[in-house]
Amino acid sequence: MPYRANMMVCAGTGCVSNHSLELKQALEEEIQKRGLTDEVQVVPTGCNGFCGAGPIVVVQPDGIFYQLLKVKDIPYLVEEHLLKGRPVPRLMYVPPEEKTPIPKMNDIGFFKGQMLVALRNRGMIDPENIDDYIARDGYRSLAKVLTTMTPDEVIGVIKASGLRGRGGGGFPTGIKWESCKKAEGDIKYVICNADEGDPGAFMDRSIIEGDPHSVLEGMAIGAYAIGVSQGYIYVRIEYPLAIQRFRIALKQARDYGLLGDNIFGTGFSFDVDIRRGAGAFVCGESTALMASVEGRPGEPRAKYIHTVEHGLWNRPTCLNNVETWATVPVIILRGVEWFTSIGTGDVSQNPWGGSKGTKVFSLAGKINNTGLVEVPMGITLREMIYDVGGGIPKGRKFKAVQTGGPSGGFLPTELLDLQVDYEQLTEAGSMMGSGGMVVMDEDNCMVDMAKYFLTFTQDESCGKCTPCREGTLQMLEILKRICEGKGVPEDIQLLEDLSHFVIDASLCALGGSAPNPVLTSLRYFRDEYITHIRDKKCPAHICRDLNVYTIDPELCLVKGHGCGVCRRQCPDSAIVGEKNQVHNIDQELCKKCGVCLDVCKFDAVKVA
Repeated sequence: MPYRANMMVCAGTGCVSNHSLELKQALEEEIQKRGLTDEVQVVPTGCNGFCGAGPIVVVQPDGIFYQLLKVKDIPYLVEEHLLKGRPVPRLMYVPPEEKTPIPKMNDIGFFKGQMLVALRNRGMIDPENIDDYIARDGYRSLAKVLTTMTPDEVIGVIKASGLRGRGGGGFPTGIKWESCKKAEGDIKYVICNADEGDPGAFMDRSIIEGDPHSVLEGMAIGAYAIGVSQGYIYVRIEYPLAIQRFRIALKQARDYGLLGDNIFGTGFSFDVDIRRGAGAFVCGESTALMASVEGRPGEPRAKYIHTVEHGLWNRPTCLNNVETWATVPVIILRGVEWFTSIGTGDVSQNPWGGSKGTKVFSLAGKINNTGLVEVPMGITLREMIYDVGGGIPKGRKFKAVQTGGPSGGFLPTELLDLQVDYEQLTEAGSMMGSGGMVVMDEDNCMVDMAKYFLTFTQDESCGKCTPCREGTLQMLEILKRICEGKGVPEDIQLLEDLSHFVIDASLCALGGSAPNPVLTSLRYFRDEYITHIRDKKCPAHICRDLNVYTIDPELCLVKGHGCGVCRRQCPDSAIVGEKNQVHNIDQELCKKCGVCLDVCKFDAVKVA
């Protein structure tokens, strides 16, 4: 049945947590109440990416974008937009520091600079309806390879495309497939790594929640090319909605004959099972993941044993992440020439020679537009942060961006025009990783940020190898000392030496990349370490042990009239002074908790 309007309600995890399913129900009830059931359809979709604006409803086909909706807004929205044909400006997105709302989704800066490949069906389909996926060319690529291409031809296309693994390592996908196909053994496996564990990263989760069939189709194409009949999806248990939608997609694909025996009558058989991980960060590493799938502790093994030859149950295994698998069907359908026209470098002679296609990133931290974006490789950090991300909140200055998740490096202001691709990020000391991107402003302390991310990776170390287990622990202790004002000049060289030792001697990529935040903060922000150690001060006033709190007598008395709020809130009774008199802080009693700074409404409390 044709509808004159479709109300596309975001039903990704972020919007669901903000009651978007209640919005959906309210829309359906109001539409029925107004007699519009035959004219307007309500469709739950996956994540639109603009997470800071959720819950979101997009009215198609006009692309009118509504944000931050509440159930109480629905009657007015239906009345004005659907009955009277007047979009509602007050429910639309308004850019920071501007007053004019932007009606259409594609005119919003966050969406304008994006190019959707892995996220091609974002906000356009019901992820729990296979017919929606098929209507947008779903499973055409699988039909094409099974009926018109040989396995070697499929591998040739993926090799020529220059597609590299989007999970972090950036290994050429076609070469991995070819190596697995050539490996000895009649039984082989393909695995989808959906165990993203980076803090603030949700790329894979959103793809699964919004378009699970794209992943299944990519896996089936890879399985045909390699010669595999069984695949596994390894997804962390913290993703209940993703697991639910994968299960629905698997059942639908089997019911339609797109998984199982004799697919498309070609004699090719392939099926997929789900394995849930308990949330260990190290299980994002291929060999640790496979150990977990087998039911063993998730610990990595030495890399000289390649998983494409001896992987799951010691059989040849090809592992790619969610985004990689989801990209494969588009390459098959649209061709090598189209895909290689996007991105940087030249892969015609060398599969490692470029960064082709697009990449999905999660933008987080000190940035106006937080959320999920897909952009062409080669976009600059400046374009990402200011054009797509909308810049830094409250007019503050950009200081650094960390790419690649907790094991990535910090890139400073002078590298804002750096192109985002595998080679340039690595050369700058960072990495592409799985796509995390955390922005920091002038109020961030880079020593503290290095400590924060190293705390995460040290805590997530499986402990199997000594360099990672003990090396990161000693590095963390040094960073803690520096932040407490107990650092000595020799600590800087010791941190660098320990970092290189951990990188060179660790068993897996977790240890091999864990020192990146430390090394890049030393490379680009060494002066902050020196100030912490030599002057016993934190320029950003984040390291509280180095702060000295004082009260400006004029502001305290003239503006605040000696209100006494700071004195009453101080947990250590370190503030003295009667009401209507100037207050003072006893430095010997002060534990530097910062409560006085937080509660003073007159800016009388100063920190140095």
